[in-house]
Amino acid sequence: MDQTQRIDPNKTMLTGAPGLNDPLRTQAMSAFDPLKTSAMAAMPGGKALVAEIVPGREASMANGPAREQFLVDFIAGGSPMAGVGARTPLNLCLVIDRSGSMEGPPLDYVKQACAHVVDLMGPNDILSIVTFEETVDVLMPPQRVTDKPRIKEGIQRLMAGNTTNLYDGLLLGMQQVLTIADPGRATRLVVLTDGDPTAGIKDFHSLVGHAADIKARGISCTFLGFGPDYNEELLASMAKKAGGNYYYIPQPSLIPEVFRTELEKLMTVTARNLKLEVKLSRWVSMRGPQAASSGEVVIELADLERGATLQQVIDLEFQNHPLGWYRVAAGKLTYEDMVSGTTETIDLDFVMEFTADSAKYSLPQNPRVGQAAQIVAASRVVEKTIMGLKTGQLTAMGAIADLQKTQALLLSEGRTGEAQEVTMALRALQTGDTGGAEKTLMGTMVQLDQGKKQN
Repeated sequence: MDQTQRIDPNKTMLTGAPGLNDPLRTQAMSAFDPLKTSAMAAMPGGKALVAEIVPGREASMANGPAREQFLVDFIAGGSPMAGVGARTPLNLCLVIDRSGSMEGPPLDYVKQACAHVVDLMGPNDILSIVTFEETVDVLMPPQRVTDKPRIKEGIQRLMAGNTTNLYDGLLLGMQQVLTIADPGRATRLVVLTDGDPTAGIKDFHSLVGHAADIKARGISCTFLGFGPDYNEELLASMAKKAGGNYYYIPQPSLIPEVFRTELEKLMTVTARNLKLEVKLSRWVSMRGPQAASSGEVVIELADLERGATLQQVIDLEFQNHPLGWYRVAAGKLTYEDMVSGTTETIDLDFVMEFTADSAKYSLPQNPRVGQAAQIVAASRVVEKTIMGLKTGQLTAMGAIADLQKTQALLLSEGRTGEAQEVTMALRALQTGDTGGAEKTLMGTMVQLDQGKKQN
């Protein structure tokens, strides 16, 4: 765009000089191509991400309130330097619950899973292991995975203890990975627990805030809930705040496979610590989970694996806009590029034409934007289903009816992984396992909220 000019909100004529220095001013874009339906923020070769903005419609209604949606796609490529078998080096801490309820087969499978993690890692990876019960301990400080037999021997010495001190377990895990200062590594805590916190700090909001604080230090956290007694709402909320994943493990024998799945994802991370800042122009507000009436909205995003796309729907409302092209918001994505080891920035412009031509603003919504918005809506349906089951306001039959519709939508949108999870939840409800259904659906909701999909 060659020129940005200020417009008098009470007129339709351009007045005055360029107003680029005022981030809150609504600005008219005089050199915008009206035939272009999306704006690609081009990236030089070798960078981890490209970004694409897709407006829902070509134009919005002028001289009255209006609402439009934008889709932002963050698309992860692979490193052009990567050869066959190349992957991201890791800085991983396993944070393992060894409370009394883990005694027996659960802890045996955890040992097996940890040993499998060791087998999958290489000498360029860093591994640490923290265990928690009433007290927390460093089973293994951060070290390169070179002597695998010795590491496995240490894992086999794990023994069950008493209560569950999740807060301090996370704190000690964070301290371990922070001793390694290497921006080129995928850094993560993988936390497994089978119960509610019963020792240390147990408050829901404190624990969720703790996860957010860890994320602010550049560390994402994945939470694996095992068995019938853990608090799925707590673990899912912590996973969302910590930028990692959430898994429900219904039986001990599945623990090794889930560990493997998470590790394979982590090995292909190309961009981490993604943060999207959106500055709203005057007369513009944002709807949805990040609702804001003015100013700046900051959205923390999940780490992105090679070959994946992360979608965000930006839902904006406009007051009485005059005719013309306007920048309704300015965006900036910052992330750590695992290819180059540098912090990168992508600038984004959200531009909309306001028109009195009803033929323009009455056109159907761009199907890509509509599909992404449907996924957002599906996540809210799943959330309401979970809450309805928990509070007793929704019967199992009512939940089944809602979930069948959601399942069909996810399949139609190619979200087969989430659709399979909904199928598992449906089977659990049909057999009377409401708790299992709730735990499964929490994972579905976290994945949908992340907005990630594999290309």
